[in-house]
Amino acid sequence: MRHFLIDTDTASDDAVALVMALKYPDVQVEGITVVSGNVHVDQAVQNALYTVELCDKQIPVYRGAEKPILRPLETAEYAHGKDGMGDIGLPFSGRVPTEGHGVTVIIETIHRFSGEITLVTLGPLTNIALALLQDPSIAGKVKECVIMGGIGQGYGNVTPVAEYNIWVDPEAARIVFESAIPMKMVGWDASHLYATFNPQEAEKLRNIGTPLAEFCVDIQKVLNEFCVEEMNLYGFDLPDPLAMAVALDPAVATRTKPLFVAIETDSELCRGQTVVDHLMVTKHEPNVEVVLEVSRERFLSILYDAVR
Repeated sequence: MRHFLIDTDTASDDAVALVMALKYPDVQVEGITVVSGNVHVDQAVQNALYTVELCDKQIPVYRGAEKPILRPLETAEYAHGKDGMGDIGLPFSGRVPTEGHGVTVIIETIHRFSGEITLVTLGPLTNIALALLQDPSIAGKVKECVIMGGIGQGYGNVTPVAEYNIWVDPEAARIVFESAIPMKMVGWDASHLYATFNPQEAEKLRNIGTPLAEFCVDIQKVLNEFCVEEMNLYGFDLPDPLAMAVALDPAVATRTKPLFVAIETDSELCRGQTVVDHLMVTKHEPNVEVVLEVSRERFLSILYDAVR
């Protein structure tokens, strides 16, 4: 079994990514740590617990950071709904997370599975950065960190140059990107190109007919409206599930390149930009494997298998 640790700000696309990981045959999810981002951490915890329960699993879910390291929290409820899960009336309340703080759990889990843990981050990098500040040694004990965040090439989804997860806590992202963690970045550019679902594709997924298939489509209600009206897409996109697919099956990423990536924290205009040095003009050593192209067919195969 492969050992995964997932850090999430559980909203509608995060939940689909959790389903994929929890249903993958050779993966053991050792824990889910939750961070504020798409919604406040308390709502995100409830969303994660509901998703785990729907998958009929008993995986510990831990509450993590309430806000970015230096900035006030700016949620993405405008994209995912007030509850983060499409506002379709599901009962996201009353569940109790496992005792312990997410940051502490990240440190302990990485040490417990030293050299074996795959860390998958689906939200702002606050929890990971705080863990690194408390114990820098964990950077060398992670097998791989797959990050849904940033932009490998192209434009942003919250500013012209920034993707939401990095933008909401750029200081945390800088700490992580400047660490020695072996990182693979799956940016929003890959998502809108390879993981967008038009109405017919969404209905095909929903028509698999299982409760999980229906859940994974229905909770995209608000996101679908946002993507069509504000992002000029032809349907909802699933960035977190695409990153999870890359973590579950590296062959999903059909073209990657080791590149130097820096995080902009000082510029008001370019806050949260992942500055990717494609031509190596800075002469810095690459610190990130950037995913540039993916197989939509392989991604969909993993998603369909998970909900069947």
